[in-house]
Amino acid sequence: MENFTAYNPTKLHFGKNIVETMHTRVGIYGKKALVIYGKESAKKYGFFEKVTNQLTKANIEFVEFGGIKPNPVIDDVNKAVELCKKEQIDFIVAVGGGSVIDSAKIIAIAYANNEDAWEIMKYKVKTTKSTPIIVVLTLAATGTEMNGAAVVQNHETHEKIGYVNELNYPKESFLDPDFTITVSKENTIYGIADMIAHSLESYFAEGEADLSDRLVAANINEIFEAGPELLKNLENYDLRARILWASTVALNGTLYSGRKSSGDWGVHSIGHVMSYLFDTAHGATLSVTFLAWMKHLKPRIEKRLEKLGYLLTGEEKTADETIKIFESFFKKIGAPTVLEELEICRTDMAAIKKYLIHTKASGMHYKLEEDDYDKILRLM
Repeated sequence: MENFTAYNPTKLHFGKNIVETMHTRVGIYGKKALVIYGKESAKKYGFFEKVTNQLTKANIEFVEFGGIKPNPVIDDVNKAVELCKKEQIDFIVAVGGGSVIDSAKIIAIAYANNEDAWEIMKYKVKTTKSTPIIVVLTLAATGTEMNGAAVVQNHETHEKIGYVNELNYPKESFLDPDFTITVSKENTIYGIADMIAHSLESYFAEGEADLSDRLVAANINEIFEAGPELLKNLENYDLRARILWASTVALNGTLYSGRKSSGDWGVHSIGHVMSYLFDTAHGATLSVTFLAWMKHLKPRIEKRLEKLGYLLTGEEKTADETIKIFESFFKKIGAPTVLEELEICRTDMAAIKKYLIHTKASGMHYKLEEDDYDKILRLM
């Protein structure tokens, strides 16, 4: 096991009607908030009203910034930063899923440090502080509600990249499973694929950590059990709660303690290219990519696959049988497993490879070269 520091400063509030307690917490962060959200769903389903009612109850003034896209762009981040400066806000309330929260993290740090947001994303400037962030989560998928990571894309530089900083952790996150009941079946599927991918990224990080391996398997088995049942009954509160917590646990540090990093992230680096090029749902790219990545990397990760198969089933499994477990599950829930299901043509391979080279897509542990790109793409 590697030396490690366990750190998670986010205060997480979980359960039915938990947002109704927000007014007791937000006052400590200031008197004026920016409320950031995505498109129509935040207002359509009443989430925006419930949150702003809590701000009003706490005598907090607020301004709003809506329209954050599912694959968030740096242009929107910059516009929101300018609004923060104009209105002199004290803290940010992010109402939505991963794209809204990730955008809020970069807005918060750019505004606090008076630095260019993309320069921050590229680690070109030093940051020393951030604006407090309060999260109200509406989608189980990314785990960003309880970690220090954010992903944003830039159409000018043709990049979709991640930025990790302890300053990015939300101060407090409010997770009511009822706020995820309106999520469509399709997006629920993509969220499930995303949280499985996060669990696997942790598992394939460098370093031996037996307890973390078992925790990865336990989290994946929870998703294996609750996920298909949820897709049969999307309005089931208890199943929504189980999936929501599994999503948070997948990327809040629980699964990678004892390793050299938070994960390998090679699969995500490839998935980011596809979602950038084709505006494909993030989770959809990951179910396709992880299967191809495991098949290609099998000679290098064979023992890890065998161990994972045993931890998941209690029975000895070959590497191929372990990969089949995931392939069968993704097919069972309707997650894409090949490029054609993403409506990406084989003729697009050259464009994908070009951007993989441009972004130097690779894992932190299992390094990828151009030859790897070709072989992984052929397996998709």
